[in-house]
Amino acid sequence: MRVTKGAQIVAGTALLALAVAACGGGASETGGTAAGGGETPVRMELGEPQELLVPSNTTESEGSETLAALFEPLVNYDENKNAVEAAAESITSEDQKVWTIKIKPGYTWHNGEPLIAQNYVDAWNYAANQENAQSAGYFFGRVDGFADLNPGEGKPVTAKGMKGLEAVDDTTLKVTLTAPFSQFKVMLGYTAFYPLPKAAFGADGKVTNEYGEKPIGQGLFKMDKPFKKGTDQTIDMSVYDKYPGAKPKNWTKLQFKLYTNSDTAFNDLQADNLDIHDSLGPAAISTAKATLGERYQDQPDAGVGYIGVPLKYNDELNKVDIRKAISMAIDRKTIAETVFSGTRSPADDFINPAIAGYRQGACKACTYNPAEAKKLYESAGGPKKLEIGYNADGPHKEWIEAIANNLKANLGIDATAKPFEKFASILDELDSKKYKGLFRMGWAIDYPSAENYLSPIFSTGAIATGSNYGGYSNKAFDDLIAKGDQAASVEEGLKFYQQADDILNEELPYIPVYFYRNNSGYSSKVKNVKINLLNQVEWADVEKV
Repeated sequence: MRVTKGAQIVAGTALLALAVAACGGGASETGGTAAGGGETPVRMELGEPQELLVPSNTTESEGSETLAALFEPLVNYDENKNAVEAAAESITSEDQKVWTIKIKPGYTWHNGEPLIAQNYVDAWNYAANQENAQSAGYFFGRVDGFADLNPGEGKPVTAKGMKGLEAVDDTTLKVTLTAPFSQFKVMLGYTAFYPLPKAAFGADGKVTNEYGEKPIGQGLFKMDKPFKKGTDQTIDMSVYDKYPGAKPKNWTKLQFKLYTNSDTAFNDLQADNLDIHDSLGPAAISTAKATLGERYQDQPDAGVGYIGVPLKYNDELNKVDIRKAISMAIDRKTIAETVFSGTRSPADDFINPAIAGYRQGACKACTYNPAEAKKLYESAGGPKKLEIGYNADGPHKEWIEAIANNLKANLGIDATAKPFEKFASILDELDSKKYKGLFRMGWAIDYPSAENYLSPIFSTGAIATGSNYGGYSNKAFDDLIAKGDQAASVEEGLKFYQQADDILNEELPYIPVYFYRNNSGYSSKVKNVKINLLNQVEWADVEKV
């Protein structure tokens, strides 16, 4: 998933040795009112979603932010990172293998139909079926019958659905897992577990493009008009009158404005032409506090910024010592303090400190040691040239170029930064296994668990239907994740997840660079803006001034 958008480097640092260049690409041209005129909407900065707006095919935060406004998850998360029922009235299990989910009364789809348990069965079976190639299909791998919907490439699917899913009645969903999983309830706030209405499916049983352009949800907002990806510059919504939860007090229109440049969005924010920018880069941060005052927010964030490694698709990077050398050649402290104006901290684990399971210094090769890095790189026969891809729709240019300069100076190689126009573009290249360079990647959690930093990104099963863009596969890692999943308690499971984390810290399938903080700002036209644990705005709390 996309996490907060990066940095503008401060000139004059000898280590980083970068010239400050003006970022190209202005904001998308956007209107000031919602579709149909009338009320001026609350406007939020967003990058273009990678795919059409289908929950089970959305694994990045541009699309997730959009869908979170349209759908009500089964659970949300409180300040203590505990799952609390939202669309669910209760979620119970006696053995952590068979789960009963009762749906809270009062929820209806935006077309007026009632929300029923079968809507979850239909959505989850669609997501899990390999023939539908949904990017979040991996998250249903623990449900009994997932294997029947995933017989393997070239083999036809003969099952109609997962036998572990049953709509007992209109308000009761029964889920049977293949093995106990203590954190199943915690997962259920993630986008992939949203339901789908009957109207989402065409005669062929597939989710239609029309639905992906104008999703019918059961959440706070409904779509005003279809979103034409690649053409439209805004995504326009209105409050759904029949939503049973809390609603904004004095506004009904929401507009996501699509930008290709974070600095342009910040300029619009200062001019009150944009109301919320939740991923300020350090170029903006350096002046945001003075410019915005109390309207600037700096708060803890559970995200991790990485350099990704295409292990399965580039044999030159397969040696662990090469990756360790690259990691030790990166001056995380200077990048965090100088490029990011102190709004990041150097990463030393694959698990963020905000989540239980983090251990300080767990990644030994994350310690800056340029002399040892060069020696190790040369003895391992590291490549003479390295390219690092990054998405230019967020201001990542400066920190990626800083790393490239670290590698040049400390490893004695030709290291270059390669921009991709949009985050969606680099994800598409990685999905199709076309890009073989190192790549900028970030992870914003889907749900508050150490497991979420591990299996969705690095397990073997996540290569085909998850977010394992590097193609990393390690049986010992997978086995430890399975033991953690099946542990008798969350605390017992964490021990196994940490052992799996130890493998990542030793093998470095990705290279952790920094831990995020959420740096956001809002206009003088709104107040009470809150960003939650999933880096999403709590819309019902936002007020117009």
